[in-house]
Amino acid sequence: MKNMNGMKALIAGFLINMTFGVLYAWSIFAFNLTETLNWTKTQASLPYTTAIMMFAVMMIPAGKLQEKYGGKLITSIGGILTGLGLILSSVFTSTAGMCISFGMFAGSGIGIGYAAVTPAAVKWFPANKKGVITGIVVSGFGLSTIYMAPLTHWMINQFGIYSSFRILGISIIVIVVSLSQLFCKTESIPGVIEDTRNEISWREMIKTKEFALLWIMFASGALGGLMIIGHLSKIVSLQLGKNIGFTLVALTAISNASGRPISGMISDKIGRAKTMLLLSACQGLIFLSMNRLNSFYALLFGAAVITFTYGSSFAVYPSAISDLFGKKNFGVNYGILFSAWGLGGVAGPIIAGKMVDLTGNYQYAYGIAATLSLSSAVIAYGFSKLENRSLRAGTVTLCGARIGGTEPFCAEESK
Repeated sequence: MKNMNGMKALIAGFLINMTFGVLYAWSIFAFNLTETLNWTKTQASLPYTTAIMMFAVMMIPAGKLQEKYGGKLITSIGGILTGLGLILSSVFTSTAGMCISFGMFAGSGIGIGYAAVTPAAVKWFPANKKGVITGIVVSGFGLSTIYMAPLTHWMINQFGIYSSFRILGISIIVIVVSLSQLFCKTESIPGVIEDTRNEISWREMIKTKEFALLWIMFASGALGGLMIIGHLSKIVSLQLGKNIGFTLVALTAISNASGRPISGMISDKIGRAKTMLLLSACQGLIFLSMNRLNSFYALLFGAAVITFTYGSSFAVYPSAISDLFGKKNFGVNYGILFSAWGLGGVAGPIIAGKMVDLTGNYQYAYGIAATLSLSSAVIAYGFSKLENRSLRAGTVTLCGARIGGTEPFCAEESK
């Protein structure tokens, strides 16, 4: 089989991201901690919020370290930190302790590992496959919801909360470190001539209009999406009067994960900007109709569209960053862009919760989310007009910035 190293890296990256989905297990731990330790819901949310912040923050240095030391070492470090954070969680009973163990240690480990696996896989494939390869790798993180929540629930019932922390921690260290050995360090793809004229550093990147627009769109999509996704279970309970939110959340994990490779493949064909426009417009229109969906299947359809379009951003935006600013600095460049998701991850669920506390329903939350998504669609339309434009970042000339076109930026050509 040709490109065997690439296939091994692709499979390893997918499976490692499924492991890093342990982040989603916190909701199960939080429920049990509120029951056994009498934590308030606010206290139970703090370790998760801390983990989200550390996840986003550590993407930046992890990207730089991955470029220097390679995916094998950095992903292994991410797995060890994640597992260590879970093991340490087994000795704490306070919110502050859990914020350090799960929030800071596990959150940092997940961010470090997540930042390393995508470049380690994508570098083995040509530019016209970049979107779909990125989508496959990151879909593992989305799919983890399907097994992680029920697995954690079963483990807690069988072994207790603290033993479950230890078992998960040790398992993650073993699995991630083992799979990381499948990553090989290389600077070139067999049979491909790479054009390196668009290798732009983060200092040059952040000065560009293109980066500013990408950041705004990513932040708007994450903020709007997580305002609703973070409350799906409550939405079902409020709008249908039934406690079946867990079923809907589990089913939408499939659409969340599938959106990543599918949108990546679409963006490889029609361009990143056009795909962003399509996804943002669809998401915004669904948000506008969510308040009128009053059956389980109608809500399932709405939630599936929202999670599909939300998940898609994790394939399209990193591909756009690589197109525009090159592979060499991709890790740190995407890490900086990922701060937009960090903002949405922290602020989105909080804003939606405040709206519901004030009004008793999600109508205003839907309106805010729709405004953010439709604004992103408008920006994406303008963004697509930048194709064929040459951009200067510092002393480096960016050649043929076909952001919205079908040809990759500074496209690689087969021999």
